[in-house]
Amino acid sequence: MTQPMSHDAYLAERPPDQRACLGALRAGIVRLLPRAEEVMSYAMPGFRLGGKVVAGYAGHARNCGFYPHSGRVIPAFSEELDRLGFRHSAGAISFTPEHPLPEDLVARLLAARLAEVGLGPLPRDLEGGGDCPSPRNPAQGLA
Repeated sequence: MTQPMSHDAYLAERPPDQRACLGALRAGIVRLLPRAEEVMSYAMPGFRLGGKVVAGYAGHARNCGFYPHSGRVIPAFSEELDRLGFRHSAGAISFTPEHPLPEDLVARLLAARLAEVGLGPLPRDLEGGGDCPSPRNPAQGLA
């Protein structure tokens, strides 16, 4: 199988539930980082800003992942992620369409990554609000 060359192509290959959740995550990131360039990085969709990949996402066999392309961002949110029931490592957060990442958490993760690479904070009017839609609550979310 060839590697997808765009976010759209990548999402088209995902199962419907992941396509919906990852598509909503993508839309939220685009809204939060409107000047970011959509790229493919490490064979997954990513977002580049100021020459740095600052976020990425992927769908896997049993879950989805969010990647800030840093080993220092996620550990700062470890207690909150544990409290919310998300599995995580230093470089990745696992979630499912049934238990998506809240957009306000994504906004704070992105803000931490931008601060780490010296790109400043998110504009205040773009911080947080909502989750990925899920099959259990399709009205909920970013879309």
